Amino acid sequence: METQRISFGLFFRHFLILIILIVFLFPIYWMITTSFKSSEDILTRPPKFVFEPTLDNYRFAFEEADFTKFIRNTIIVAGLSTILVVTFGSIASYSFARWNPGDGHIMFFILTTRMMPAIAVIMPFFLIFRDLGKTDIGNRFYLGLDQPGALVVAYTVFNLPFAIWLMHSFFQDIPMELEDSARLDGYSRLQVFFRVVLPLAAPGIAVTAIFSLLFAWNEFLFAFVLTRDDARTITVGVSSFQTQQGILWGPLTAAAVVCVVPMLVVALFLQRYMVRGLTFGAVRG
Repeated sequence: METQRISFGLFFRHFLILIILIVFLFPIYWMITTSFKSSEDILTRPPKFVFEPTLDNYRFAFEEADFTKFIRNTIIVAGLSTILVVTFGSIASYSFARWNPGDGHIMFFILTTRMMPAIAVIMPFFLIFRDLGKTDIGNRFYLGLDQPGALVVAYTVFNLPFAIWLMHSFFQDIPMELEDSARLDGYSRLQVFFRVVLPLAAPGIAVTAIFSLLFAWNEFLFAFVLTRDDARTITVGVSSFQTQQGILWGPLTAAAVVCVVPMLVVALFLQRYMVRGLTFGAVRG
Protein backbone atom coordinates (compact mmCIF):
# COMPACT_ATOMS: atom_id res chain seq x y z
CA MET A 1 0.00 0.00 0.00
CA GLU A 2 2.81 2.40 0.90
CA THR A 3 4.55 1.63 -2.41
CA GLN A 4 1.35 2.40 -4.33
CA ARG A 5 1.05 5.75 -2.54
CA ILE A 6 4.64 6.65 -3.44
CA SER A 7 4.10 5.60 -7.06
CA PHE A 8 0.86 7.58 -7.30
CA GLY A 9 2.49 10.64 -5.71
CA LEU A 10 5.42 10.42 -8.11
CA PHE A 11 3.10 10.03 -11.10
CA PHE A 12 0.97 12.99 -9.99
CA ARG A 13 4.07 15.14 -9.48
CA HIS A 14 5.41 14.37 -12.96
CA PHE A 15 1.97 14.89 -14.48
CA LEU A 16 1.69 18.29 -12.79
CA ILE A 17 5.16 19.28 -14.04
CA LEU A 18 4.15 18.25 -17.56
CA ILE A 19 0.98 20.37 -17.43
CA ILE A 20 2.97 23.40 -16.19
CA LEU A 21 5.55 22.95 -18.96
CA ILE A 22 2.80 22.78 -21.59
CA VAL A 23 1.16 25.95 -20.25
CA PHE A 24 4.42 27.91 -20.28
CA LEU A 25 5.98 26.51 -23.46
CA PHE A 26 2.93 26.35 -25.72
CA PRO A 27 2.85 30.14 -26.43
CA ILE A 28 6.51 29.96 -27.50
CA TYR A 29 5.79 26.95 -29.69
CA TRP A 30 2.78 28.70 -31.24
CA MET A 31 4.78 31.87 -31.90
CA ILE A 32 7.56 29.94 -33.66
CA THR A 33 5.21 27.82 -35.77
CA THR A 34 3.09 30.84 -36.73
CA SER A 35 6.19 32.62 -38.01
CA PHE A 36 6.57 29.85 -40.61
CA LYS A 37 2.92 29.85 -41.72
CA SER A 38 1.40 31.61 -44.70
CA SER A 39 -1.31 34.23 -44.15
CA GLU A 40 -4.00 31.73 -45.14
CA ASP A 41 -2.76 29.13 -42.65
CA ILE A 42 -2.52 31.69 -39.85
CA LEU A 43 -6.14 32.80 -40.25
CA THR A 44 -7.55 29.31 -40.79
CA ARG A 45 -10.17 28.11 -38.31
CA PRO A 46 -9.67 25.67 -36.68
CA PRO A 47 -5.92 26.30 -36.40
CA LYS A 48 -3.56 24.17 -38.48
CA PHE A 49 -0.93 22.13 -36.69
CA VAL A 50 0.31 20.52 -39.92
CA PHE A 51 1.23 22.98 -42.66
CA GLU A 52 3.79 23.73 -45.35
CA PRO A 53 6.44 26.05 -43.83
CA THR A 54 7.49 29.24 -45.58
CA LEU A 55 10.12 31.93 -44.98
CA ASP A 56 8.05 34.75 -46.45
CA ASN A 57 7.37 36.28 -43.04
CA TYR A 58 11.09 36.52 -42.26
CA ARG A 59 11.79 37.97 -45.71
CA PHE A 60 9.14 40.63 -45.16
CA ALA A 61 10.49 41.49 -41.69
CA PHE A 62 14.09 41.90 -42.86
CA GLU A 63 13.60 43.27 -46.38
CA GLU A 64 10.40 45.30 -46.25
CA ALA A 65 10.36 46.40 -42.60
CA ASP A 66 14.17 46.80 -42.31
CA PHE A 67 14.28 44.79 -39.09
CA THR A 68 18.06 44.52 -39.41
CA LYS A 69 18.32 48.14 -38.26
CA PHE A 70 16.36 47.35 -35.08
CA ILE A 71 18.64 44.40 -34.32
CA ARG A 72 21.75 46.52 -34.85
CA ASN A 73 20.41 49.25 -32.55
CA THR A 74 19.54 46.71 -29.86
CA ILE A 75 22.97 45.09 -29.95
CA ILE A 76 24.69 48.48 -29.68
CA VAL A 77 22.48 49.80 -26.88
CA ALA A 78 22.33 46.58 -24.86
CA GLY A 79 26.05 45.89 -25.27
CA LEU A 80 27.26 49.38 -24.34
CA SER A 81 24.89 49.74 -21.38
CA THR A 82 25.92 46.32 -20.04
CA ILE A 83 29.62 47.24 -20.27
CA LEU A 84 29.02 50.53 -18.43
CA VAL A 85 26.86 48.88 -15.77
CA VAL A 86 29.44 46.18 -15.06
CA THR A 87 32.33 48.68 -15.04
CA PHE A 88 30.80 51.27 -12.70
CA GLY A 89 28.88 48.67 -10.70
CA SER A 90 31.96 46.60 -9.87
CA ILE A 91 33.90 49.66 -8.69
CA ALA A 92 31.01 50.95 -6.56
CA SER A 93 30.06 47.57 -5.07
CA TYR A 94 33.69 46.82 -4.17
CA SER A 95 33.91 50.18 -2.38
CA PHE A 96 30.73 49.49 -0.44
CA ALA A 97 31.87 45.97 0.44
CA ARG A 98 35.24 47.12 1.80
CA TRP A 99 34.57 50.51 3.40
CA ASN A 100 30.75 50.62 3.83
CA PRO A 101 30.35 54.41 3.68
CA GLY A 102 27.29 55.73 5.46
CA ASP A 103 26.90 52.55 7.56
CA GLY A 104 24.71 50.94 4.92
CA HIS A 105 22.32 53.87 4.51
CA ILE A 106 23.78 54.91 1.17
CA MET A 107 23.62 51.31 -0.04
CA PHE A 108 19.97 51.12 0.96
CA PHE A 109 19.21 54.43 -0.77
CA ILE A 110 20.83 53.16 -3.98
CA LEU A 111 18.68 50.04 -3.84
CA THR A 112 15.47 52.03 -3.33
CA THR A 113 16.10 53.94 -6.56
CA ARG A 114 15.72 50.64 -8.44
CA MET A 115 12.35 50.05 -6.78
CA MET A 116 10.78 52.98 -8.62
CA PRO A 117 8.67 51.94 -11.61
CA ALA A 118 10.02 53.04 -14.97
CA ILE A 119 6.85 55.01 -15.70
CA ALA A 120 7.68 57.30 -12.76
CA VAL A 121 10.94 58.50 -14.31
CA ILE A 122 10.25 58.29 -18.03
CA MET A 123 9.01 61.90 -18.31
CA PRO A 124 12.12 63.45 -16.66
CA PHE A 125 14.31 61.33 -18.94
CA PHE A 126 12.31 62.53 -21.96
CA LEU A 127 12.71 66.20 -21.02
CA ILE A 128 16.43 65.85 -20.25
CA PHE A 129 17.27 64.15 -23.54
CA ARG A 130 15.02 66.50 -25.49
CA ASP A 131 17.01 69.46 -24.20
CA LEU A 132 20.37 67.67 -24.55
CA GLY A 133 19.61 66.97 -28.19
CA LYS A 134 19.62 70.72 -28.82
CA THR A 135 23.18 71.17 -27.54
CA ASP A 136 26.54 70.47 -29.18
CA ILE A 137 27.54 67.99 -26.47
CA GLY A 138 24.29 66.10 -26.87
CA ASN A 139 24.71 65.81 -30.63
CA ARG A 140 28.36 64.82 -30.30
CA PHE A 141 27.57 61.92 -27.92
CA TYR A 142 24.19 61.02 -29.49
CA LEU A 143 22.28 61.93 -26.33
CA GLY A 144 19.19 63.43 -27.93
CA LEU A 145 15.81 61.87 -28.58
CA ASP A 146 15.86 59.06 -31.14
CA GLN A 147 19.60 58.57 -30.61
CA PRO A 148 21.26 55.44 -29.15
CA GLY A 149 23.21 57.36 -26.52
CA ALA A 150 19.99 58.33 -24.75
CA LEU A 151 18.97 54.68 -24.35
CA VAL A 152 22.47 53.70 -23.23
CA VAL A 153 22.40 56.30 -20.46
CA ALA A 154 18.83 55.45 -19.43
CA TYR A 155 19.53 51.71 -19.22
CA THR A 156 22.80 52.30 -17.37
CA VAL A 157 21.17 54.55 -14.79
CA PHE A 158 18.26 52.16 -14.31
CA ASN A 159 20.40 49.01 -14.08
CA LEU A 160 23.27 50.36 -11.99
CA PRO A 161 21.57 50.15 -8.54
CA PHE A 162 20.62 46.53 -9.17
CA ALA A 163 24.16 45.72 -10.32
CA ILE A 164 25.71 47.32 -7.22
CA TRP A 165 23.37 45.40 -4.94
CA LEU A 166 23.95 42.11 -6.77
CA MET A 167 27.76 42.29 -6.87
CA HIS A 168 28.09 43.63 -3.33
CA SER A 169 27.80 40.18 -1.75
CA PHE A 170 30.29 38.63 -4.16
CA PHE A 171 32.94 41.18 -3.19
CA GLN A 172 32.10 40.75 0.49
CA ASP A 173 32.74 37.04 0.15
CA ILE A 174 36.37 37.56 -0.96
CA PRO A 175 38.67 37.31 2.11
CA MET A 176 40.52 40.47 3.03
CA GLU A 177 43.61 38.37 3.78
CA LEU A 178 44.16 37.82 0.06
CA GLU A 179 44.25 41.56 -0.55
CA ASP A 180 46.55 42.14 2.42
CA SER A 181 48.95 39.50 1.10
CA ALA A 182 48.98 41.16 -2.32
CA ARG A 183 49.68 44.54 -0.72
CA LEU A 184 52.62 43.02 1.19
CA ASP A 185 53.97 41.75 -2.13
CA GLY A 186 54.09 45.34 -3.38
CA TYR A 187 50.80 45.59 -5.28
CA SER A 188 49.01 48.94 -5.26
CA ARG A 189 45.32 49.24 -4.41
CA LEU A 190 44.39 49.35 -8.11
CA GLN A 191 46.61 46.36 -8.90
CA VAL A 192 44.97 44.38 -6.11
CA PHE A 193 41.54 45.25 -7.47
CA PHE A 194 42.31 44.29 -11.07
CA ARG A 195 44.65 41.32 -10.53
CA VAL A 196 43.21 39.72 -7.39
CA VAL A 197 39.66 40.85 -6.65
CA LEU A 198 38.12 40.96 -10.13
CA PRO A 199 39.23 37.42 -11.14
CA LEU A 200 37.78 36.02 -7.90
CA ALA A 201 34.53 37.94 -8.40
CA ALA A 202 34.19 36.85 -12.04
CA PRO A 203 31.09 34.64 -11.43
CA GLY A 204 29.26 37.55 -9.81
CA ILE A 205 30.28 39.92 -12.57
CA ALA A 206 29.07 37.41 -15.16
CA VAL A 207 25.70 37.11 -13.42
CA THR A 208 25.33 40.88 -13.31
CA ALA A 209 26.23 41.20 -16.99
CA ILE A 210 23.64 38.55 -17.93
CA PHE A 211 20.80 40.25 -16.06
CA SER A 212 21.76 43.70 -17.35
CA LEU A 213 21.86 42.38 -20.91
CA LEU A 214 18.47 40.69 -20.52
CA PHE A 215 16.88 43.88 -19.20
CA ALA A 216 18.35 46.09 -21.93
CA TRP A 217 17.43 43.61 -24.66
CA ASN A 218 13.81 43.16 -23.56
CA GLU A 219 13.03 46.72 -22.35
CA PHE A 220 10.14 48.44 -24.11
CA LEU A 221 8.99 51.59 -22.30
CA PHE A 222 12.21 53.64 -22.51
CA ALA A 223 12.77 52.56 -26.11
CA PHE A 224 9.19 53.44 -27.06
CA VAL A 225 9.21 56.92 -25.50
CA LEU A 226 12.80 58.01 -26.23
CA THR A 227 13.02 56.82 -29.86
CA ARG A 228 11.09 57.46 -33.05
CA ASP A 229 12.72 55.62 -35.95
CA ASP A 230 16.53 55.81 -36.19
CA ALA A 231 17.30 54.37 -32.73
CA ARG A 232 14.36 51.99 -32.35
CA THR A 233 15.11 48.62 -30.77
CA ILE A 234 13.57 45.28 -31.64
CA THR A 235 10.93 45.38 -28.91
CA VAL A 236 9.52 48.58 -30.38
CA GLY A 237 10.12 47.31 -33.90
CA VAL A 238 7.86 44.33 -33.25
CA SER A 239 4.97 46.67 -32.45
CA SER A 240 5.36 48.37 -35.84
CA PHE A 241 3.65 45.41 -37.52
CA GLN A 242 0.33 46.59 -36.05
CA THR A 243 -0.91 48.76 -38.90
CA GLN A 244 -4.13 50.62 -39.71
CA GLN A 245 -5.11 47.79 -42.04
CA GLY A 246 -4.72 45.24 -39.25
CA ILE A 247 -2.07 43.16 -37.51
CA LEU A 248 0.47 41.44 -39.76
CA TRP A 249 0.60 38.26 -37.70
CA GLY A 250 3.17 36.46 -39.83
CA PRO A 251 5.89 39.16 -39.88
CA LEU A 252 5.05 40.07 -36.27
CA THR A 253 5.67 36.54 -35.00
CA ALA A 254 8.82 36.27 -37.16
CA ALA A 255 10.15 39.47 -35.58
CA ALA A 256 9.14 38.23 -32.13
CA VAL A 257 11.10 35.02 -32.68
CA VAL A 258 14.19 37.05 -33.61
CA CYS A 259 13.64 39.10 -30.44
CA VAL A 260 12.99 36.26 -28.01
CA VAL A 261 15.06 33.28 -29.16
CA PRO A 262 18.57 34.82 -28.66
CA MET A 263 17.79 35.60 -25.01
CA LEU A 264 16.24 32.17 -24.50
CA VAL A 265 19.45 30.60 -25.77
CA VAL A 266 21.55 32.83 -23.51
CA ALA A 267 19.37 32.00 -20.50
CA LEU A 268 19.49 28.28 -21.32
CA PHE A 269 23.27 28.06 -21.50
CA LEU A 270 23.95 30.43 -18.59
CA GLN A 271 21.13 29.43 -16.25
CA ARG A 272 23.47 27.97 -13.64
CA TYR A 273 25.16 31.36 -13.26
CA MET A 274 21.77 33.09 -13.07
CA VAL A 275 20.53 30.71 -10.37
CA ARG A 276 23.73 31.17 -8.41
CA GLY A 277 23.31 34.93 -8.59
CA LEU A 278 19.72 34.79 -7.35
CA THR A 279 20.27 32.27 -4.59
CA PHE A 280 23.71 33.37 -3.40
CA GLY A 281 24.96 36.73 -4.57
CA ALA A 282 21.61 38.52 -4.26
CA VAL A 283 20.57 37.09 -0.90
CA ARG A 284 23.54 37.83 1.26
CA GLY A 285 23.92 41.39 2.38
